[in-house]
Amino acid sequence: MSSPENVASGNRSLDRLAADSAANVAAELVSGGSLEMGAHRPQDAGEIAALLPAGTPVYVNHLPRHRLLDTVPTLVAVREAGLEPVPHIAARRIRDRAEIQAFLARAVGDAGVRKALIIGGDEPEAAGPYADGAALIRDGLLAGAGLREVGLPGYPEGHPRIARAALERAFAAKLSLATQQGLGAYIVTQFSFSPARVIEYCSGLARAAPSVPVYVGLAGPTDPIALLRFAQRCGVSASLRALRAQGLDAVRRVEVLVHRLGHEGAALGEGGAAQAIQAGLVGLDLDDDQGDAGGGGEGRFDVRDLHRVGGIV
Repeated sequence: MSSPENVASGNRSLDRLAADSAANVAAELVSGGSLEMGAHRPQDAGEIAALLPAGTPVYVNHLPRHRLLDTVPTLVAVREAGLEPVPHIAARRIRDRAEIQAFLARAVGDAGVRKALIIGGDEPEAAGPYADGAALIRDGLLAGAGLREVGLPGYPEGHPRIARAALERAFAAKLSLATQQGLGAYIVTQFSFSPARVIEYCSGLARAAPSVPVYVGLAGPTDPIALLRFAQRCGVSASLRALRAQGLDAVRRVEVLVHRLGHEGAALGEGGAAQAIQAGLVGLDLDDDQGDAGGGGEGRFDVRDLHRVGGIV
């Protein structure tokens, strides 16, 4: 019969093994991550490259004040810095097919772009022929230009203006269109400080689309006031409540989120992050682009509209 001391020692050993396994999975998620930067700051590419492993995906945003072609110098700078440039393409901001064709030719030809994050954009009316992300994928220009993958937006906390059922239908349509055109697809989620919402969302995806990789969005370094403004704009209700109630403590929930994701992945046994949360969770996406959450200035470390999904998917 085991003594109480032996039982306690055995429990502590199991706790250490569980903690080590969770830490390993969390580290794997971080190492499989990505970063976002502003389209107007190509000079930041070298500084970012000094902090990240070669080949790390770096998303370059597409804000209302920038044309798509305006982002090409930053995409080129990211590629020349040894990182993987991934443009945001906001469908409702594209004026015509000629604009997206010209951009894709430059992005693929000059910057070696192989994938893009396809979002709807938050304009109340489309500027051109693409009412949403599905319409842009359906047109066939992305695959025709040589892209290999498309990123699709995900919403662990739902969307402020779109019902969950509509989000699910839109995702299914885009995934089907991408598959038909031979494009790989993955998900980048809206940012969240709610581990439970992220885990629930990924578990649902495991049932609906088990082969689709998921990257969880995290807000980059900033102050709680900027995060609060950003959360209000993006409609992430659980994170908004956390920020209002906890202030700076809510920012520290990023650590809790990564740690809990690690525990969920470790609980599934061998396989690490690829099996985390019984879904295709493979990495984290950190928004380190700053300065336009509420249409304000352009200083660094002031959160921008992370993946600006707006009201259209």
